[in-house]
Amino acid sequence: MTEPARSPSNAVTEPARSPSDTAMSFDDLVARARGLVTPGRRAVLGIVGSPGSGKSTLAEALLAALRADPPPGLRADWVGHVPMDGYHLADVELERLGLRQAKGAPDTFDALGYAALLARLRSRDGGAGEDGVVYAPAFERTLEQPLAGAIPVLPTARLVVTEGNYLLLETGRWPAVRPLLDEVWFCGLRDDVRLERLHARHVRFGKAPDAAAAWVEAVDEPNAALIEATRDRADLLVPSAVLEALGAPAGS
Repeated sequence: MTEPARSPSNAVTEPARSPSDTAMSFDDLVARARGLVTPGRRAVLGIVGSPGSGKSTLAEALLAALRADPPPGLRADWVGHVPMDGYHLADVELERLGLRQAKGAPDTFDALGYAALLARLRSRDGGAGEDGVVYAPAFERTLEQPLAGAIPVLPTARLVVTEGNYLLLETGRWPAVRPLLDEVWFCGLRDDVRLERLHARHVRFGKAPDAAAAWVEAVDEPNAALIEATRDRADLLVPSAVLEALGAPAGS
């Protein structure tokens, strides 16, 4: 059986747990996500994992299931989605910093900007104007660039799902993120499957196969080692079987 969802709070201070339950199903995850929401506040669920581990695929599947079956009295837009990838620094800034070839590493993101957005989402009114909409950036994979103001989080959103690599990182500016998340789930996809999908994704978005393999080895895997070291700080380990069953959509 899956572990029952704990009651969310404005700051998570108790030690994180990372149970591994091979009998867990996707339906269990949907129920757990629904259980994070309490009246009068907005909950934020984080999904973390190494590059290619299925974070976006899981988030999209969760969103579809949650929107199809909203809680009583709520509409399909009761759940929102804010990927961390929108806080990639633009290539022009990476060039200035000398980090263009390290794109995707922890210091190539605006971590404090991301944390500020999460804080707005957690505040009573979302820190928004009269219409209550909070805008977040997206990441356009074909361009490989962030797009400002591309994602509206509506005031009707009671649960926001966010996914990214470094939600549990304890170095640099990343520690500001974890207290703003009600729960964090770690995607435990098998490494052989993850690497195959990761290489295929790089090729699909324009890299030659040899260049994709070199990028995975030089950039993605060192980052994966950092991320893997944060696994025990997660509240839940999503088993590989669940992630493999969801597949790898073209946009993942």
